[in-house]
Amino acid sequence: MASWLCLASAAWLCLSASTALSQQAKAQPGPAPIVEPGAPGHDSKILSPAAARIPVGDTAEPDTKFMQGMIMHHAQAVEMTAMMPSRTHNKALLAFGKRISISQSDEIKYMRLWLEDRGKAVPTEHDQMEHMAHMQGMAHMDMGSMPMMPGMLTPQQMKALAKATGPAFDRLFLTGMIQHHTGALVMVRDLFNTPGAGQDNQLFDFATDVDNTQRAEIKIMEGMLKEKR
Repeated sequence: MASWLCLASAAWLCLSASTALSQQAKAQPGPAPIVEPGAPGHDSKILSPAAARIPVGDTAEPDTKFMQGMIMHHAQAVEMTAMMPSRTHNKALLAFGKRISISQSDEIKYMRLWLEDRGKAVPTEHDQMEHMAHMQGMAHMDMGSMPMMPGMLTPQQMKALAKATGPAFDRLFLTGMIQHHTGALVMVRDLFNTPGAGQDNQLFDFATDVDNTQRAEIKIMEGMLKEKR
């Protein structure tokens, strides 16, 4: 009898605990419903999390073109900084150029990953060479069918930079990089002025950071140029 009472008591305790846990689970609030507003005169409807999620692959074409273009834009800036160690002994400028090289190289990696995650084409070194060749061909034409990306140095400017040394290199580098950075600001402005573009949260944050960083660096370079006058 005592054994039966013990078993009954244990069963009752288990049932009570199970009921309490069930009630506790029911009391916990679930995720807030996702409501899609209805058209005028129609009811709103609740979406499931799966239906409400925007797939990563749904990327606006202007966003893709911005990232692809900015990769090649950054690549030229990195190419410019690579000339510095053999052409100038200006320690402040060398340190500044190293900062640009590191930050823009890291940003290129980020942009490549952003494009890969969305199944978009990633510019290669071959694409960069073809773009420069296209720019070289346009330099001998009165007008071209495709404009250069804003701020990109022409092949002639790059050759002049590669030939210069000392203070002459410093001035060409600073004026060229200010031109280059200003072009990046134009690219960001054009992106945000394009209807439907820049809605991707990651791209918005990235483009905003590019704008802020390059504005600050332009001011630094303008200060360096004033010191040389």
